[in-house]
Amino acid sequence: MRRTTTWLLSLATAAGLTITLGSAAVAEQAVTAQPPVSAAAAVGPQPGTFVGKGFDTCTAPSQSAMNAWRTSSPYRAVGIYISGASRTCAQPNLTPTWVTNQTANGWRLIPIELGYQAPCGTRAPKMSADPGTARSQGRTAATSAANAATALGIGAGSTIYNDIEQYPTTTACRAAVLSFLSGWVEQLHTRGYLAGMYSSGSSGIRDVCLEYNNPSYIRLDQIWIAWWNGVADTDAGSYCSDAYYANHQRLHQYAGDVTETWGGVTMKIDRNYLDVSTSQQPPQQWSTTIDNTTAGGFTAGAAWSTSAYSAQRYGTDYRFANPTTASDVAWYRANVPATGSYEVSVWYPADAGYNDRTPYLVATASGNQSVTVNQRVNGGRWTSIGVFTLAAGDGNKVGVSRWTAGSGYVVADAVRITRM
Repeated sequence: MRRTTTWLLSLATAAGLTITLGSAAVAEQAVTAQPPVSAAAAVGPQPGTFVGKGFDTCTAPSQSAMNAWRTSSPYRAVGIYISGASRTCAQPNLTPTWVTNQTANGWRLIPIELGYQAPCGTRAPKMSADPGTARSQGRTAATSAANAATALGIGAGSTIYNDIEQYPTTTACRAAVLSFLSGWVEQLHTRGYLAGMYSSGSSGIRDVCLEYNNPSYIRLDQIWIAWWNGVADTDAGSYCSDAYYANHQRLHQYAGDVTETWGGVTMKIDRNYLDVSTSQQPPQQWSTTIDNTTAGGFTAGAAWSTSAYSAQRYGTDYRFANPTTASDVAWYRANVPATGSYEVSVWYPADAGYNDRTPYLVATASGNQSVTVNQRVNGGRWTSIGVFTLAAGDGNKVGVSRWTAGSGYVVADAVRITRM
């Protein structure tokens, strides 16, 4: 999958935590694109539960080529590029009928999105170097990929793999890539798909595994390791610990740009070995919104006044207070269904007289974490302040503190908690 544009075109021809938020980049709007009408569904989730060899090539092969390789080759899975602005091969064969025919013939499909690339890499289009913007781009990419899969008949429960080609990783670049992938996972789960990623072992795979236990990012369901060591297994060597993605969650591209002939049909391919399962299902969707007027869901001290001044408010009114050197937290209470990763988003009206360093406290499973938000900008919308590990049960989960060095009123309006 590391083919250059020139090579791809020739093949096509031949083959016929404390963070500060406040920039407009991190103010998020809900994805409004509607899913297309589904084509006739493929046989089961793709690639589903499968152990064995597969191949990928730039253009989905013709039906006659697929039939010849099904009869003669050792491969039973095929990678197909279903979406993405970085694709450079035409896909004249890739139709709902083609998908139905392959799965009916026993092929497992590996759906691939080839779009945004690392901001520090050489390939375009590049995702933003700003983590907030990159995360939003990941959501957009997931929506596009899910729409493409649905249109082809590749249904919910399937895994879609985001192809991020090799890049010279840095700390900043890693943050952007992992933020992008967090948005990718989040939105695919919302659509009922599993989320995978293909990348070089020395860049994307290493970065994902280095941050495997970092609650700031949402973990992928499966990884696809590009490491051309010639061994048909799912080992990642030094790039990823054997303890990570260990539950039938790996694909390994072990050889690339090789030419093979089976049944009289010659193709240039990459060789892959899969050990994947449908046991990783998208988590059951759960979300709750707590407003300052939610009965039993909000508590605040006497210093917190009530106002309906701003039209950007959520609901009928909101609470505000002067900053002080005492915490005096206004708390939002929620009954979290299970310990796990949850995105916390906040809603507040923005005003030049409100605080530019409002501390939000998130009661994570390992203790309170503080996130500072500039309430002078990005008001009247949901703004994500991050993904956190929250403990199961009923209790105070998110708070707004008055203890800040910033100036202006501190505002407490609404909070949304969404399971990832």
